[in-house]
Amino acid sequence: MTQSSDLWTERRKLNCGKAAPLAARMQPRRLDEIIGQQHILGPGCLLVRMLNAGRLTSVIFHGPPGTGKTALANVVAGMAGGEFHSANAAMLGVKDLRQILRSSRERVEQGLHPSILFLDEIHRFSRSQQDVLLEDVEKGLIILIGATTENPGFSVNSALVSRSTVFSLTPLTESEVVLLLQRACEDERGFGALDLKIDRQALNHWARICDGDARRALTALEIAVLSQTAALDEEAVTHTRIEVDLACAEQSIQKKAMAWDVAGEEHYNAISALIKSMRASKEEDAISWLAVMLEAGEDPLFIARRLVIFASEDIGLSDSSALTVAVSAWMATERIGMPECQITLSQAVLHLSRAPKSREAAETIAEAIKNVQTERTPVVPAALADPRSVLGRQA
Repeated sequence: MTQSSDLWTERRKLNCGKAAPLAARMQPRRLDEIIGQQHILGPGCLLVRMLNAGRLTSVIFHGPPGTGKTALANVVAGMAGGEFHSANAAMLGVKDLRQILRSSRERVEQGLHPSILFLDEIHRFSRSQQDVLLEDVEKGLIILIGATTENPGFSVNSALVSRSTVFSLTPLTESEVVLLLQRACEDERGFGALDLKIDRQALNHWARICDGDARRALTALEIAVLSQTAALDEEAVTHTRIEVDLACAEQSIQKKAMAWDVAGEEHYNAISALIKSMRASKEEDAISWLAVMLEAGEDPLFIARRLVIFASEDIGLSDSSALTVAVSAWMATERIGMPECQITLSQAVLHLSRAPKSREAAETIAEAIKNVQTERTPVVPAALADPRSVLGRQA
């Protein structure tokens, strides 16, 4: 009975493995298989030192989708040893969480390594659920590995963040994505068993369009291959030459829908990049950031208001027309809306980028306000007072 049960268990695992998408099958198994993220995985980096010393503490991996947060968490957990629990934060209730914590505490009491709890999308954990973790994480009774696409400073309990080490992952470069795709074509977990030829232009197209998201690139490769083998049986696939050119690559990946939160981190980062580019008179960069925000669905009136502020704060007296241009752009944007107002905003951004810069107005009023706050409040001289007031009549 047990042997039969084991056979069915293996068959179910095999079937699940076949159903797994290419991105899941190609997840790295070792630290040296991870492509990119050398700023945290390079020689001598903190995370590597922690793992080599066997002193992994609670960590949070933060970064955009497809940068390898889950993959890295699984590799790290395997290297650290101990009982491993993995869950999506949205699916884990307080009751199950307390059970995991209790089990880990018992392991520590027995002299064993504490359990490792991997919480994907930890930002979806409610504040009360996060609070349940605090004491055990602080005492080292459990090792927490969190993954989130949101800035932990905004979305995760500050007390939990202070008890963890935050590592920020960055989008993969185009060359790293190409390397990842080539590995998937050659690896047995990918398409290594197939007679497959991928045009270099196709690889470059995926690497550019995926926007640093490894999952999107691997999905595009899988679609390109499977679309040509769907009509073939398993035996015929291994003996058929499969070629993927640029046209096929273009059909297998769509334009990325940009993730944008008007109250989130990218909202503030992008407007900061626009302002700093105009301040440095880098008009091409400024226009590029304007395009990013407009394409992502940013409110054009928000951009217009910031241009008005910039015109006074960073240009001021050095170009008196700058404020007029910015205010006019704001009024025009309010009246005509998208998509036509993007031309108006572009005109304003170019004008403000090219204008000479002076912070005299901003610095002068800031200094005056500081004096008012720290010095004795001045009395209005009689000569300057309203003629209708007592002081005015005295003058």
